[in-house]
Amino acid sequence: MIVLEDLEIEKKLEILSDAAKYDVACTSSGVERKGSQEGMGNATQCGICHSFAADGRCISLLKVLLTNECIYDCKYCINRRSNDTVRTSFTPQELCELTIQFYRRNYIEGLFLSSGIRRSPDETMEQIYQVLFLLRRQYHFNGYIHVKGIPGASAELVQAVGYLADRMSLNLELPTAQGLKKLAPGKTREKILTPMRQIQNGIREQKLLLADHRRIAGKQDRGSSLYLPGGGQLLREKSSYGVSVPGGKQDRFVPAGQSTQMIVGATQENDYQILTIAESLYQKYELKRVFYSAYVALNEDRDLPQVGTKPPLLREHRLYQADFLLRFYGFAAKELLSEEKPNFNVYLDPKCDWAIRHLEYFPVEINRAGYEMLLRVPGIGVKSAQRIMRARRSAKLDFDQLKRIGVVLKRAHYFITCNGKMLYHTKIEEDYITRRILELDHAKNWQMEYQMTYRQLSLFDDRKEGMTG
Repeated sequence: MIVLEDLEIEKKLEILSDAAKYDVACTSSGVERKGSQEGMGNATQCGICHSFAADGRCISLLKVLLTNECIYDCKYCINRRSNDTVRTSFTPQELCELTIQFYRRNYIEGLFLSSGIRRSPDETMEQIYQVLFLLRRQYHFNGYIHVKGIPGASAELVQAVGYLADRMSLNLELPTAQGLKKLAPGKTREKILTPMRQIQNGIREQKLLLADHRRIAGKQDRGSSLYLPGGGQLLREKSSYGVSVPGGKQDRFVPAGQSTQMIVGATQENDYQILTIAESLYQKYELKRVFYSAYVALNEDRDLPQVGTKPPLLREHRLYQADFLLRFYGFAAKELLSEEKPNFNVYLDPKCDWAIRHLEYFPVEINRAGYEMLLRVPGIGVKSAQRIMRARRSAKLDFDQLKRIGVVLKRAHYFITCNGKMLYHTKIEEDYITRRILELDHAKNWQMEYQMTYRQLSLFDDRKEGMTG
C-alpha cells in the first residue's frame, strides 16, 4: 500500500472521487432548506444527483471519500487494506475549500462524504465532524450534506455529526450476518445497527422537541424564534474528542433521515432474504431508503464471483422496484416472494409477476375497485390511482379517460375492465399474459443488462456527455 500525503489537491480529488464511485447510496436530498443572508447555498428536495439537467444546468453532489486508507480488509471492497493501490487523504480544510470552490462555480449543490477507516473509527469520524463543522460554521455552507457514518465510532461523535448533516447512512454492506462475517470480518452487525438505532432515536427525539417547542412558542409568542435545547445542551461542552454539538436556533438532527446500502451478488443470499431484511429495516429503524448495489467483481478472491463477472444489474433493478412496492404500494415481502419462490423473474417487473401469479383477483372493475386494489394493477401508479379515485366521484371512467389520467394501458389492459368491458378480447391466462408483457419489456431489459455502465460522471465532463448519463 502506497500512501501519498503531499499530493496536489486535484490529484487527491481524482483518486478519492474515483474510489467513491461504488457507493450508490446517494439520491435526492429529501430536505428543503432555503438560502439565507447569513450563509451560502441551499438544500432542495429534488435535483441533486450526479448529472446535468436537460437545459445543461448542473445538479450534482460532490461525491468523494475523505480517505481511501482503511484498516479493514473487506474482500469485496476496492479500498481494502490488502489491495496494492495509491492511498491519500484530504485534510478537513482541503475538502471544505474544494466544496466551496465547486459550489461557487455551480458545479455542485451539495456534498456526499464517505470514507475509508484510517487508524480507527473514532479518528475517522472526528475528521468527518471537523469537515462538517468548518463547512457549516466557518464557511456558512447551507447546502445539502449526506454523510456516511463509521461503524464502531462513539455515540458522542455520531451525535455531533448528526446535528451538522442533512442525511446520514450506515451501510449494512451484506444482507446477512453470515455474509458479513465471511467477507468483512472486521465489521459486525452490532457495530452497524447500534449507531443506526441511535440515529433513529435522535430523529424521534428531535421531532418531539420540535413539536413541543412549536406548541409552547405558539402559546407564548407566535412571532418568536424557536430554540431547540436538543441541539445546544446535550453536548454543550467540549468532549474528549474535542467536538461539541452545535447549539442555537433551529438546529435539527439528521432532518432528511437515514439510509443504508446492501451489496447484491457478492454472497449467496436470495432475493427473498434481501427483501425481507429491507422490510425489517424500514419497520424497525424507520429508514428513508435502502439502496441495492449490484456487485462489481474487481477483487480476486475465492469467496467472490470471478473478476469480469457481469454485475447483476437486472436483479438490482427488480429489487429497487420491489422496494417501491413495499414503501408505496402496500405490499409485504412475503406476498412478492417466498421460500418456495425465493428469487424474482428478472425479465418481469415484480408487480406484473405478482399479478400474473394471482389472476384470481383480476380483472378488476376500474369504477368500483378500492384504492389498495388499484395500486396492485400493473400500469397504475400511486398518482394515477389517486387521480382515478378523484375522477370517478363525478363520472364513470372509460379507457380514453384512463389514458389521459396516466394509466399505462399497454400493461394495465390485461387486468382491468371499464364499465364491465375489457379494452380487447384478452385471455386471462398466465402463459398468454406473460408472453405479451415479456415482448413489451424485451428491449428495455436487454439494454439494462448489457449497456448500463458504472462510469461515474466527472466534475469536468462536458455538458453533452453529462446529459447522457
